[in-house]
Amino acid sequence: MYKENEMGRDELSALDNIVVFALDEPRYAFPLSNVERVIRAVEVIPLPKAPGIVLGVINLQGHIIPVVDICTRFGLPWLQPGIDNRFIIIRTPQRFLAVEVRSVESVKAFPDTEITSATTVIASLPHLRGVAKTPGGLILIYDIDRFLSIEENQSLDTALLEKAT
Repeated sequence: MYKENEMGRDELSALDNIVVFALDEPRYAFPLSNVERVIRAVEVIPLPKAPGIVLGVINLQGHIIPVVDICTRFGLPWLQPGIDNRFIIIRTPQRFLAVEVRSVESVKAFPDTEITSATTVIASLPHLRGVAKTPGGLILIYDIDRFLSIEENQSLDTALLEKAT
């Protein structure tokens, strides 16, 4: 989805579809191409020896999906579990993950003129891919490919293997 412009700066593709969700203000989004589905939040089963960012796992139609604490990942206040919360099931290069959010607002398409590269806005957030400017405010778009570090993925692999045995 990234492309290089003449100056070498990463930009989002000309038209990007995103899934917009709420945790708190501002609004957030994942690229639609990485979203598998949205489900009601369910009970999370603890996963011993998982990285601190992982709350546990859920069983989704026979598949064990790790649940990641997005608030901790992005330095946000803790999201209180609630019966109206949702899980967004996302596809990273290594695995499926579930992310608990307060609500899922919509799927939106943005031309590149309405999306600014993350490096030009907030360079200190390594998980940020871009920022969409809307009349209702900013939407922070997160980069799924950098959602978990190499170490977190390895630690999660180990914890999942131990749970399976």
